[in-house]
Amino acid sequence: MASTNTAARKHVDEIRRRKFSIGGELNPLTEDLHQAVKNLSAELYAKDVHFLMELIQNAEDNEYPEGVDPSLEFVITSNDITNTGAPATLLVFNNEKGFSDKNIESICSVGRSTKKDLRKRGYIGEKGIGFKSVFLITAQPYIFSNGYQIRFNEKPCEHCNVGYIVPEWVVEDPTLSAIQSVYGSATSLPTTTLVLPLKPEKVKPVKDQLSSVHPEVLLFLSKIRRLSVRKDNEDPRLDTVNAISISSEKNFFTSKSMDAVSYTVHLTADADDSDDEDETECGYYMWKQRFPVKQENKVDVRMEVEEWTITLAFPNGERLSRGSTLPGIYSFLPTETITNFPFIIQADFLLASSRENILWDNKWNKGILDCVPLAFLNAFTSLVKSTENAPVSSLPNMFRFLPVYESSHPKLNLVRDAIKEKLMNEAIVPCESHTEQKLFCKPNEVGRLKPAFWSILKKARRQGVSFSNISSHGAYLLASSFDKSDYNVILDFLEIKPVSHEWYAKCIGSSNLVMGVSEDVYIQLLLFIAGSWGSCFYKTNMKNTPLIKYIGRDGKVDVITLVSGTNKLLAADSDSDYFSWLINWNTEFQCSLGKFFLPKVTQEAMQSCSKKTTLVKWLKEKVKVEFVSVCEYAELLGSSLKSNSKLAVIYAHFLHNSLQKDYLRMYEVQNLCCDMPIVDNYGQVTREHREVLVPANGSKWVELIGSNPWRQHNYIELGEDYTRSMTYFGDVTSGKELVSFLQKYVEASDVPNLSPPNAAIPTLSSPLTKKNTFLLLKWLRNLRLSEVSLPKRFLSSIKNGSWLKVSLNGSPGYCPPSESFMLDSTKASLLQNGSVLVDIPLVDEKYYGVTMKKYKDELETIGVRFQDSDACKFIGKRLMDLATSSQLTKDNVLSILKFIEYLGKHSIPCGEFIKVIREKEWLRTTRGDKTPSKSVLFTQDWNAASQIIDIPFLDQDYYDTEILSYTNELNMLGVVVNFDNSYQLVLDNLKSSSSLTCLSPEAMLLILRCIQNLQSSDKLVQAIKNNKCLKTNLGYRCPSECFLSNPESEWGCLLKVFGSFPVLDEKFYGRSIFSMLNELKNIGVMVDFEDASKEFSRTFKQQASLSSIKKEHVLSFLQCYGKLMKLEIKFSSDFKKCIREEKWIRTRLGGYRPPKECILFGAEWEPISTISLLPFIDDNFYGNEIHNYHTDLRGLGVITDFKDGAKFVANGLFLPQDCSSLTPANVYALLDSVKKLKEESGTDLPAEFLEKVSQKNWLKTYFGYKRPDECLLFDSSWDSLLKRKDGPFIDEGFYGTRIGSYRKELNVLGAITDSNKECQLLAGYLEFHSNFETIGRIYNYLSTFKWEPVDEDSKRIWIPRGTDNGEWVLPQDCVLHDKNNLFGEQLNVLENCKYDGKILDLFANTLNVKVHPSIDDYCKLWKAWESSGSQIVTHKECCAFWEFVVRNWNPRTEDTFENNLSKLPVLDPNSNGRIFLYDKRDVFIGDDLFLTDLFTKTFSRPIFVWFPQPSQKTLTRAKLVDIYTKLGVRILSESAHKNISDVDDAGFEPVNLKEKINKEGLFKLILAFLADPNLKMEADKRHEAVSSVLAIEAFETPEKMPVRYSLTFSCGEVVDVEPRRMIRWDKQHSKLYMQKMERSSGHKNVIEYASHFAEEIAEGVLWDNEELVPDLCELIRLGFLLEFDEEAVEFLMKIKNLQIFLEDQDYLTSTFSS
Repeated sequence: MASTNTAARKHVDEIRRRKFSIGGELNPLTEDLHQAVKNLSAELYAKDVHFLMELIQNAEDNEYPEGVDPSLEFVITSNDITNTGAPATLLVFNNEKGFSDKNIESICSVGRSTKKDLRKRGYIGEKGIGFKSVFLITAQPYIFSNGYQIRFNEKPCEHCNVGYIVPEWVVEDPTLSAIQSVYGSATSLPTTTLVLPLKPEKVKPVKDQLSSVHPEVLLFLSKIRRLSVRKDNEDPRLDTVNAISISSEKNFFTSKSMDAVSYTVHLTADADDSDDEDETECGYYMWKQRFPVKQENKVDVRMEVEEWTITLAFPNGERLSRGSTLPGIYSFLPTETITNFPFIIQADFLLASSRENILWDNKWNKGILDCVPLAFLNAFTSLVKSTENAPVSSLPNMFRFLPVYESSHPKLNLVRDAIKEKLMNEAIVPCESHTEQKLFCKPNEVGRLKPAFWSILKKARRQGVSFSNISSHGAYLLASSFDKSDYNVILDFLEIKPVSHEWYAKCIGSSNLVMGVSEDVYIQLLLFIAGSWGSCFYKTNMKNTPLIKYIGRDGKVDVITLVSGTNKLLAADSDSDYFSWLINWNTEFQCSLGKFFLPKVTQEAMQSCSKKTTLVKWLKEKVKVEFVSVCEYAELLGSSLKSNSKLAVIYAHFLHNSLQKDYLRMYEVQNLCCDMPIVDNYGQVTREHREVLVPANGSKWVELIGSNPWRQHNYIELGEDYTRSMTYFGDVTSGKELVSFLQKYVEASDVPNLSPPNAAIPTLSSPLTKKNTFLLLKWLRNLRLSEVSLPKRFLSSIKNGSWLKVSLNGSPGYCPPSESFMLDSTKASLLQNGSVLVDIPLVDEKYYGVTMKKYKDELETIGVRFQDSDACKFIGKRLMDLATSSQLTKDNVLSILKFIEYLGKHSIPCGEFIKVIREKEWLRTTRGDKTPSKSVLFTQDWNAASQIIDIPFLDQDYYDTEILSYTNELNMLGVVVNFDNSYQLVLDNLKSSSSLTCLSPEAMLLILRCIQNLQSSDKLVQAIKNNKCLKTNLGYRCPSECFLSNPESEWGCLLKVFGSFPVLDEKFYGRSIFSMLNELKNIGVMVDFEDASKEFSRTFKQQASLSSIKKEHVLSFLQCYGKLMKLEIKFSSDFKKCIREEKWIRTRLGGYRPPKECILFGAEWEPISTISLLPFIDDNFYGNEIHNYHTDLRGLGVITDFKDGAKFVANGLFLPQDCSSLTPANVYALLDSVKKLKEESGTDLPAEFLEKVSQKNWLKTYFGYKRPDECLLFDSSWDSLLKRKDGPFIDEGFYGTRIGSYRKELNVLGAITDSNKECQLLAGYLEFHSNFETIGRIYNYLSTFKWEPVDEDSKRIWIPRGTDNGEWVLPQDCVLHDKNNLFGEQLNVLENCKYDGKILDLFANTLNVKVHPSIDDYCKLWKAWESSGSQIVTHKECCAFWEFVVRNWNPRTEDTFENNLSKLPVLDPNSNGRIFLYDKRDVFIGDDLFLTDLFTKTFSRPIFVWFPQPSQKTLTRAKLVDIYTKLGVRILSESAHKNISDVDDAGFEPVNLKEKINKEGLFKLILAFLADPNLKMEADKRHEAVSSVLAIEAFETPEKMPVRYSLTFSCGEVVDVEPRRMIRWDKQHSKLYMQKMERSSGHKNVIEYASHFAEEIAEGVLWDNEELVPDLCELIRLGFLLEFDEEAVEFLMKIKNLQIFLEDQDYLTSTFSS
C-alpha cells in the first residue's frame, strides 16, 4: 500500500511539473491550457447540468472486478472532515477497480476523456462534463483511489494560474480514518471515494437532489446493481435528506429471436420517507431489440455505432416513484420527459445538456423513435401470446400497456399513431372461441356486445340453450372478460366497435332463446330489446323475429313477430285477479273483438319485474299491446258492437254484472253508459240519443206532453227487451233490476225529472188545466233546483203561450206569462187608478189559490212581473207607444207630470217610468220637440250665456205659466231649470264661430270660466282661437297674437325692443283677467316669459333674416339682455339658440354673423391678425359703445379672448407668398392657435387648414425654409447620435428653444416627430451627404429607431472611397461578410468598409443585404470560374465553395445546383496539384481504386472528381460523393463496361472441387447470408442459388486472364483498359477458371486471389440482387482468408449476427455426405 501511495504521488508531481510547469521548465502549452480551462468553466456554468446524474453515469462506465456486485453510495454529513469550513460534505463511494494512471492523466486534462469512441462497448457518458460537474456544488473536490489522494480547486493555481484541473496532493484533512468513520468502521472502504465539501448555497439543492433520486434509476443500467443515499449527522435536526437504498435483479428467461431478448427486472427501493410497503418493490417485463442504424439517421457523435438497442419496460404493478414524476424516456438514466405512455422507452438518445429532455428534432433520435412501434409490437405480441397456460381472463390486463392517451410531445404522438397502425393489422385481440383453443383476431374483425346481452347469453347457456353458431353472424365476439367498461379506453383506442344491430336479430332468430329460457330470462330479453329499440333495433330485422308469446285459439302458448302481432294482443293493465273474468267474456264476444291475451305466466313475470314501466311502455308503443282494465275492455266491446240488438242487451248485462262484482266502479259504468248502444221501442240499436224516456205506459210526460214529440231531438224511448230476465255465467238479472240500472246509469227519466230539449211544448198554445199548470210549474222548479239551463225554444213556448188565466180591470182572460203581473193588491189598485190611460193584466189569484204564490221563482222565470217599477215601466212604454203613434197634447203632457206627482205623493217609485219616457222627444221647445234632457226652462241666469249660445227653451207660450208649477217634476225628467254652472250645456249649444268676434268683457269671461270648468274644452277653444275676440293696445286680435303683460313682470322690456307686440287691454277687462292665465294660455294668449321669448325669437329671426336689426335694436337688446341676466332669468333653449345662432351682428368682413362667429377686437389679437382674416365686430358701425357690452357679448358667444378663437385662425389663415417675412411672434401665435384648436376638437384639424399650412415653406430649418412635413424637431436625447445640421431640423437659433415645447402642435401641422417618419425623412437626405462620418451617424440613428424603407429607391448603401468620396450602390450588389474572400469582384463586401456591427445589422435586417453570399451568388461565382479562360481554381477556393454546397444541400436546392454547375473540379496530380474544371458528363467518381488506378495511368487528362486532401471534417468524401452523384457524375464501377471474352480451356488442368472450392464452410456462409429475414428468400431459392456453385467445373491456368473495361465520354470517345484477373466464372458454361496460386506466394497475391474469388462467387450467386454483392463478397473474402475453417466460420457468423436454419443444415448434410 505504501509503495502504491508513493508511486501515485510521484505521478502527481510529474503531472504538475510536466503539464503545468510547477517546479520545472515552462510548458509552452500552459497558456492554451489556461484558455481551455476558461472554456470549460464557461461551458460548465452555462449548461444546466444534473451533477448527480453525471456521477451515476460515470459509475456505470467504470470497470469492476469479477465477483463484485457493482454499487454506488452517497453519504452526506454535517462534519467538516476537510477542514474547509464547508457546512456539509458529500462523500461518494464506488467499488470499481479504481483510478489508473491514464484516468488521472485524463482528469487533469480538458477534453481527453478515456471513454471517447467507446459507445459500442456500452459506455453511456458523452456530455463532456463528467467528473468536472462536481464543481457545480464544490470548490475543492477530493479523490481517494488506488493510492491517489488528490484534490482540485476551481480557483486558478497560484503557481500556474490554471484552475479546475491542477492536482494537489492531500496530506491531511481529510484523513482516511475520518472518511472511514463516516462510511462506517465495520466495513472496509471501497476502492474509490470522492469527498465533496459543499458550497454553502448548494447544500439545500444537493440535499434536494439526493432526496429525489428516482427508484427506477437502475432500471436500464447494465453494471450498477445497488445505489444508496444516507446521512451521517450527530445532530438529528440536520437530517433533512430522505435516505434510500435501491437494488435490482435480472432474470433472462427467453432466448434470442428477431434480434431481441426478453427478461424481467425486479427493483427494490427501501426509503425512510415511504410509509407504503407496496411502493418499495416492482417487477418489470423488459424487451430489448436491436435495429440497424439507417444511413440517413447517422450523426457525427454516433458515427461508429451501427445498431440501435431499444429496451421497453412494462411495469407489473405500480411503478416505483417515491412521490416524484414518472419519467417515460431513459437514456440509460432517467430524463424528465413525461410520455403519458404506460411503458418506458430506453435507448441511446441524444440529450440536452441538462438531461431533462431528448433532442426532439435530432435525426438520430428520430430514427430511434421510428423503431419503437415495431419493438412495441413484438414485445406486446410476445407478452400476450407467449404464455400458453394463462387463462383468457388474464389477458385484458396486459392491454393496459397500450398507449391509449395522447402525449404532450408531438413526436411521441407519431410513435403512438404508428403503434396503433401496427396493432390494427395484428391478430392480437382475444375472442370467444367456445373451445379450449385461444382465438386471437385483428381489431377490425372483432365486435363488442352490450353488457345486458352478455348477461342474457350466460343465463341462457346455463339453461341449456346452444349458441354454437354465434360467430357466424358477421363478427368475432370480443372475449367476455375483456368486453367491460373498465377497458373502454383501450377498446376505443383499438377501434373495436360494437356488433351491428342486425347481429342481435340474427342471434335471437337462429337460436331457441325465446322459448328455451325461463320467464324471468325472457322478460330480461324483452327489456334488453325494449331499452335499445329506438337507438338500435327499430330499423333492423328484429321486427320480423318471433319474439312475443300469446295464448292462441287452442289455449296453447305460441310466438308471433312484432309486425304480425301489432294491434292483436291484450294484457291486464295491473292486477290479474280479474284475468279469468275477462277471458270468459272475451270468449263470449270473440267474434266482435278478434284480439288475444298474453299468457298469464308472462304477465305475472312482468308484474314482478323491476323495470316493468320500461317494458310496458315498449310493448304499448312498439308492439301495440293493449293493457286493459275491465273498464277499457268494456270500451273495446262497446265499440265493437254494431246493429245486433241481442248483443247490445247482453252488453248491458255485462256492465251490470261487472258492477255487481266490483270489477267496475260506478263512475266507470257512468262513462261507459254514455256511449252504450240502446235498443228503442222499435227494436233499433242506436248510440245517438240525447235523453232516454221511461216506457210511455203509466208515465206523467204523456199526460202533459202527449206522445213523444221530441223524437227528432234524439229523445229515445226504451224497448221491451230490457224488461226480460237473463242468465250469464251463473248470474241471473231480472228485467226490473236491469231497467233500474238503466234509469240510474243511462238516465232514463220522466216528468218532472226530464231535461227538455230546445223545442216547444205543443200543448201550451191553449189554456192548461189547473192540475197541469201546477205539474208544469213543478217541472220548472226541478229544473231550476237541478241548475238546468232552460232551452230557448222550450222557455219561449212557456213564456209566450196563452195558457195563464189573468184579470184585466176585473175582467177574466188568458195571457202569456210574459205579459202578466202579480202585484200587491193595494199598489195594484193605486196604479190602476192613477194610470187612467193604461190597463194592467193581473194573474187570477182567486182561480189558482194561495198555492200559486209558492211558485213565485218559476213564475218570474217564465216572465210574470211582481214589481211596481215593472208596472210603471209597462205604463210608460204604453204611453210612449201612444206618443209615437200621435203627438201628445198639452193636456197629455200635464197628465204625465201630474202622474209623476201622484206617484211621489203615494211613495211609489217612479224611476222606471221616468227612464222610459225621458229619452223620447215629446216636450215642445223653441227649437221643436225635444227630449226632457235636452230642454231648458228659461230664467234670468241665462242672460249672459244667451249672447254666445243657441239653446232649446220650453215653449212657455204653448204651455202657459201652468207648467212652471211642475219645476220639480221637470227637473226629475232632466229638464234644465237653473244655469247652475251648466258649462257643458253652453258648449253643446255654442253659436257658430263667426258669431264670436269682438266679444264683451262678460261674454269673454264666461267663455274663460267654461274653459276653466269643463273637462274637455277643445271645441270652445277651437271656436274662438282664430277669431279676433280679444281687445289689445293694437285693437282686436286673435288670441294667438296677443300677450298678457303684467306690469310687475321683469321681461316686459323684450316686448319693447321692436315695439310690434299686441298686449291685452287691462282697463277693458279689469284685474280679473289676470286670474285667468291658464285659460288665456289655453286659447293661445302668450302669458309668460317663455311664450314671449318664443314670439320674440320669431320676430328676431324674421328681422335678422332681412338684415333689419339696426344699431338701436342691438344696443336695446343688449341692455335688456344684461338686465335679464342680472335677474337670473332662465332663457329657453330656443331663445338662446335664436340669439346665439342668428346672423345679427355686423363684422368688419362685411355682412352679418351669429355671435359665436364674431370676435371683439383686443390687443392680444394683433400678432395673428396680420396672417389671418378674422370676423371682428364692426365697431365703426356700432361705435365704441359696443365695447361697454363686453361681458354680455361674451355671454352670447362672441369671442373676446385670443385663446378661444383658434378655429377662426384656422379658417381665415393666409400665409404670404414669401414666408421669410414671418416673425417668430407670428409663428408662435399660429402654433398657440393650433394648440387650442387641438384641445377643443380632440380630433384632426380641418383639412383645408392643414392644406394651407402644408403648401407653403414657412418653417425655417438648417436646410432653409420648408413645409412642416419636410421638417424635423431635434430632440436633445439624440446628441449622442446626430448633429442638428445632419438633417432638416427646425432652426432653434431663429425661433429660440421655446419651439421645442410645441412638438405636438408641429406634429399636428405635419412636422415629423414620429421616429419612423423621422427615419424616412433622414434617409431621404442621405444622398445630400458624402462625408462618411455624417452618413455613419445617420445610419446609426436609423438602426437605433428600426427604420423600415418605404420603397426601393430609398434602399441605397454608401461605399466610401476615402473620407468624403464614394458611391451609392444597391443592396443586392452587397454582402456583409465574405470570410473566404471569394466575392471581391462580384459583390461589395460591407465589412471591409469599416461600418460598425450595428450598421451592418441595419443593412442585413432592413435593406435585406445578404449576410453571406447566397446560393445564387455561389452559382454565379462558379459560372464565372467556368467561363474564365484558365478554368483553374485554387485548393482554398475549391474547399470554400464545396463546403458551402455541402452545408446548403437539401431537396430544395438540389435542382439549383444541378442546373448551374455544368463543370466540376478535377485534380491533376501531374500539374503540381492544380484543380481544373471539366464537363461533369466526362468526370467520374473513383469508387473502385483498382479501376481508378488503371484509368488514371491510361488517360491523358484527369477524369476523376476532386476530393480535398487531407480529408476535412466538414467536407467528407461521403458527403461529396452523394452530391457529385446527384449532380450527374457517374460512378466508375457502374460506368466502366466489363467485356469478357471466351476462354480457351485447352491445356487447362481440371481441379478437384472438394479440395479447392466445395468446402462446407463456404456454403454455410452463403446460406447464412441468404437466410437473413430482410432478404425474404425461401429455403428452396437459397438451395437453388448454392447449387449453381456446386454444379461448376473448375480449371487451373498458370497465367492471369484478361478482362477489358471501357469508358464512354460525351464526345463519343471510348477509352479501354485491360487488367488481368486471377479468377473468372463462365456462367454460361458453368466453368470456373483459376490461376494456380500457392498461399506461400505472399500476402498481396493471397488477398488479391481471395478478392477475385469472392467477387466471382458473390456475383454468380446474387446475379439478380446486385446491390447485395459487396456484402456477400466481403463475407466470402474473410472466409477464404480463414480457409473456411469450421470453428472460424462459426465465430464469423456470430459476429456478423448470421445463422442457418434446420432446413439449410439438412441440405448441407445431405450434400456433403453424398
